[in-house]
Amino acid sequence: MQAAELFEQDIKPPEVARRLRVSPKSAYQWQQMWRDGGVQALVSRGSSGSRCRLSPRCLEKLAAYLNEGPAAHGWVEDQVWTAARVATLIGRKFHVS
Repeated sequence: MQAAELFEQDIKPPEVARRLRVSPKSAYQWQQMWRDGGVQALVSRGSSGSRCRLSPRCLEKLAAYLNEGPAAHGWVEDQVWTAARVATLIGRKFHVS
């Protein structure tokens, strides 16, 4: 988990938030979880959203697109995949909204 690596380097939550493009509140919450339970406390608890609408083949293609990085798909400002960017990419490539 990227946040844990940054906290281990003594990087403060506002800078973690900026680097990972999340709110400072989230970064402070993550830091507290990390202090209380280490890296394991930051492991995702799984999706709480709706069921995936992509087939296994489409998921493989999506993984390949994500491995190419954001710049390969038009986001040249930085090399960070955000949820919004992934959603846009899915819409563009698979016509799913």
